Amino acid sequence: MPDVDVQFNLREIQCELNVLSRPDGSAIFSQGNTVVVAAVYGPVECKILNSDIYKATVEVYFGTKSGQTSVRERLRESMVRQTCESALLVSLHPRDAVSINIQEMQDSGGLIATSLNACCLALINSGLAMKHLFAAVHCVIKTSGEVVLDPSEKELMDIAAQFTFAFDSIDKNIIMSSTEGVFSPEQYHECVSKCRKASDNIFSYYRDIVKKYSKAL
Repeated sequence: MPDVDVQFNLREIQCELNVLSRPDGSAIFSQGNTVVVAAVYGPVECKILNSDIYKATVEVYFGTKSGQTSVRERLRESMVRQTCESALLVSLHPRDAVSINIQEMQDSGGLIATSLNACCLALINSGLAMKHLFAAVHCVIKTSGEVVLDPSEKELMDIAAQFTFAFDSIDKNIIMSSTEGVFSPEQYHECVSKCRKASDNIFSYYRDIVKKYSKAL
């Protein structure tokens, strides 16, 4: 991994772009000990059955560390696909397909958020036109009521609820939300507020990484 890293209210972040030779864009991204590789292919010609005459078709494939797949992986694929499709200018590529492959390397908490952030950086690396960037933040509510941002695997024990939010880079609106557990409306809004503020750090990190790689060209 490169020597670009930062620490804020989140776990330590590291990233390297263009790590794979065959995709049009790729990134390896880690938050704490959670590590994900994302690869973007396309736009390429789409199969007739899946093509849309008005926009590109976004396909997402999620690979687990064990190689086994389940309903949980299909849910992750759906969340990533909807988030990426909302950010991409899909109308520029009718009848084409954009494929995004995600490979879990290590899961120590916040896998969906880490995957989304890896995908955003891989899309940036691919050069595909986007309406906005997106940043995802994971948080939990402990049984004590404490809100913990981007918890580690150890901090995921003894929790009442957990959330993953993805925000756009323009208005910081929620473009993806995943919730589990029992919580009050007040707790939900507190988590949204804290995650939205933490997303500023993710976007700042994106800028730093892009600057680093643009200088290297």
